[in-house]
Amino acid sequence: MKRYRRLSVSILMASGLTVVCTAIAGFRVKASADDDRRAVAALDTAYQAAVERNDAAAMDRYLADDFILVTGTGKVFTKANLLAEARGGHTTYEHQSDTSQTVRLWGDTAVITAKLRAKGTSDGKPFDYTLWFSDTYVRTSMGWRYVFGQASTHVSTAE
Repeated sequence: MKRYRRLSVSILMASGLTVVCTAIAGFRVKASADDDRRAVAALDTAYQAAVERNDAAAMDRYLADDFILVTGTGKVFTKANLLAEARGGHTTYEHQSDTSQTVRLWGDTAVITAKLRAKGTSDGKPFDYTLWFSDTYVRTSMGWRYVFGQASTHVSTAE
């Protein structure tokens, strides 16, 4: 199966500086498996940072419309649930990032497994926990999209 990524160059003007960045366009260049792993790892890291900032607009760009998250306690969340939570401002993160990230590829599907540490407050109550998660990304005509998440119950920080 051939793997492709879409590339183009855009020029942005910001504060008098010219910045060159990549964006989606109409031509295709073959992407290696390593390129795909790096791209998906970067997307997942960016998604975690968007959650930490309660940036619903960024989260909306990464999540597939039919996204589902299943937690270790069996709760199920949709894209709409996560975006509403981010917009509601009930949770403030002091820290929300992952370590031990591993990306596995199967054609146009990628699964990231990592350990997440989250610390902050929710409705004024403090929380501090670590858990393992697996995030599934699928390559679409719009690029990689986060389609499914599975989170463990909280684990000891010594693990």
